[in-house]
Order: sequence, then C-alpha cells, then structure tokens
Amino acid sequence: MRVIPVLLMAAVVVFAQDALPVATPSADAKPVGKAFQVEPGTHIPLSLINSVSTKHAAAGDRVYLETVFPILSGGRIVIPPGSYVMGTITNVVRPGKVKGRGEFYLRFDSLTLPNGVTRDFRARVSQLDGRASEELDRNEGAIRSEGNKSGDVRTIGETAAAGASIGALAGSAAGAAGMGAGIGAAAGAAAGLVGVMFTRGPEAVLAKGTTIEMMLDRTVTFEETELDFSNAPGRRVSTNDGQGPLPSQKTPAVRRFP
Repeated sequence: MRVIPVLLMAAVVVFAQDALPVATPSADAKPVGKAFQVEPGTHIPLSLINSVSTKHAAAGDRVYLETVFPILSGGRIVIPPGSYVMGTITNVVRPGKVKGRGEFYLRFDSLTLPNGVTRDFRARVSQLDGRASEELDRNEGAIRSEGNKSGDVRTIGETAAAGASIGALAGSAAGAAGMGAGIGAAAGAAAGLVGVMFTRGPEAVLAKGTTIEMMLDRTVTFEETELDFSNAPGRRVSTNDGQGPLPSQKTPAVRRFP
C-alpha cells in the first residue's frame, strides 16, 4: 500500500514532462547580421573641407574632411564617397625668422557614414596631394612647409644689385664708379640680409580641396544593418571648381629697401 502513492506520483511527473511544449524557433526571429571589417593599414583618400595654416591654427582645432573614393570589404561598399571624417590639430609650430619651417600634426578621430552611423578610430596621414609643396614626415607624422633658402638668396641678390646700381651712379658723380658700385652692393646685401632675418619663413598650408590620404591604425567594424544607405542624403557638391590656387601656393613677400 505504501508503494502505490509513490508510483502514482512518479506517473504524474512523467505525464507533466510529456505535456510541456517543445520550444521552437519563432517565425519572426532574424539571424545575426554579417560583420564587415576595414583592416588596419587601409588607405582612405580624403578631401579637405576647411583650410589649415600654421599662421592661424592652434592645438585642439578641428579639421573636417570627406572621403572621395569607396572603400570595400567582403565585396560590399562599407565607406562610400561623401562620408565625413573629423580630425584634430595636435601641435603647431610657426616658422622662425632666421631658420626653421612651419609644421603641424594632424590626428584623425572619427568617421561618419552618410546614413549617420559613426565610428571613433585612430588614423594618421600617409600621403599628401601631389600638387602641395608641403612635406610629410612619415615617421613623425608632421606636415612641414617648404624651405625658403632660394627665396632668401634671391632677396639678398636683388637688394645687392639695386645697391650696386645706386652706388655706381653716386660713384660716377664723384669720379669713382667702381668703388661706389662695390660699396652700394655691400650695403644692399646687408639690407637684404636684415630683411630676411626679420621675416618669417613660409607657413605650412593645406588649402580647401587638398587631397590627403589617411591610413587606419586599427580595425573598424560595421554590422550589415548599419550599411543601408538607401535613405542617406545626397552627396554634398564640392564648391572647388578647380579655378582657385593650387594647394599651398604661396605669394612671395615683397621686400622693399631704400
């Protein structure tokens, strides 16, 4: 008699387990989207939206750029043209009055796709526009202005020639044209040297529309659902019609001496 209740309870437990519904996948369940990666070392060409100059820039200033060529991963465009990149000027050095060149350091911070998806990342400048006269130090990441030694030599030579002409005229009146020319040339050269010493060298300048190539330092990953650009706004039309000055084109300073 004692065994009967135990058997009844066991039968109830077995019946309850058989009656439990079996979990089945929901018809609305969706598989996890595929991930697309842009690997470190990827080169991404950009176009400057605003200009940068060591004359006006300061550490912490923002730099705005946009992509100009599609970047693919797994046979799919993951970074389309017209995506926005934001960078930061981390250091600025003005050119010296006696020696030294202007330079600044640019760091890339974030990428925003046309549909608003944003990624923070780190990247560095890997190449400059072929038209730019600035130089890129690939080891340090510095963008430096061109040297101006030839311009300094030309300035001293021009002032020396002008001084020699004036000296020759004055010497002719005194009956010593050769001596006057020599004295005038020396005075003109000295004036030109003083002018060079009190004038800064060329600033480092990257004009609006300059092409810069950045290289990723780390992986950037996007989910498949983040790559829908069907409702993204149209690409901004560039205002650079090609009629403006070339990037970094400088107008030489005109020095006048008595």
